[in-house]
Amino acid sequence: MSLFQNKTLMITGGTGSFGNAVLNRFLKTDIGEIRIFSRDEKKQDDMRHEFQVRMPEVAEKIKFYIGDVRDIASLRNAMHGVDYIFHAAALKQVPSCEFFPIEAVKTNVLGTENVLTAAIEAGVKNIVCLSTDKAAYPINAMGTSKAMMEKVIVAKSRTVDPEKTKICCTRYGNVMCSRGSVIPLWIDQIKAGAPITITDPSMTRFIMSLDEAVDLVLFAFEHGQNGDILVQKAPACTIKTQAEAVCELFGGDKEQIKIIGIRHGEKMYETLLTNEECAHAFDMGNFYRVPCDKRGLNYDKYFNQGDTERNTLTEFNSNNTRLLTVEETKNKIASLAYIQDELAKMGRA
Repeated sequence: MSLFQNKTLMITGGTGSFGNAVLNRFLKTDIGEIRIFSRDEKKQDDMRHEFQVRMPEVAEKIKFYIGDVRDIASLRNAMHGVDYIFHAAALKQVPSCEFFPIEAVKTNVLGTENVLTAAIEAGVKNIVCLSTDKAAYPINAMGTSKAMMEKVIVAKSRTVDPEKTKICCTRYGNVMCSRGSVIPLWIDQIKAGAPITITDPSMTRFIMSLDEAVDLVLFAFEHGQNGDILVQKAPACTIKTQAEAVCELFGGDKEQIKIIGIRHGEKMYETLLTNEECAHAFDMGNFYRVPCDKRGLNYDKYFNQGDTERNTLTEFNSNNTRLLTVEETKNKIASLAYIQDELAKMGRA
């Protein structure tokens, strides 16, 4: 008997890459129902037809709800009978959040507050919220809004009844081939006979698959405690390594890789755990767990109760994790279904 047997799972922002990965993982299990909550009816209709064709015997488990996390009434309408929530709805593109930061606040910060408020009211038992490495030492509007989102999650976890609702958060880095990511862009450039464009060859990024992102969320679901931030020990690679791996897979010219320079709001490397978080993080093998400060609302404790002990962990970032070689990166990229389909289309499978 699985934890999800006959349960109802709701995914906010469910038409995105993460929502599709969860459906592919869960639809054929003993889960009772999966609710896709999002604001784009076109994407919902596309998803509905896709799964009716691919998994007709279980597609009726998917229920679609039009709504927006900015509108708490639409969330309340969708949450009756929901047992668990994966909160993935967000504005994620760095440039768009940079140009329209208030929109990032409305979705990523206030939207998360709405999700948690409605979920607590509805008696949802377990909520896992998805964050990003850009929330650690944020330098752009997207990362700053996600950092504030994490603060909202931790604050809510302090006041909720832990016997009724558990709220925790996952933080992970770049997901290969997710919507708006760089690998599909590079493939299109190779198909068009154009050079691959990269920002800075020595820039490093964590690298993980959608399946690994789902694994992290499921680990948080099962092992996280109220207010926790869970982080997976992901490997990383340089942008140059990743671009060369894609060139080797798809027949691009590595000598023609074009450097366009670092863009506004970008970092040379990403951080998944800050030095300050490492002071009290727990090493759980393939994951780190950062517990929330549970000193309550008595402000005096924040002034007169400190910690004399400190963990030996230091900042966990994409420069000090294991850096993959071109061959390792190529193997990791080639394992993705999206890449296998694209290679088949080009006759390179």
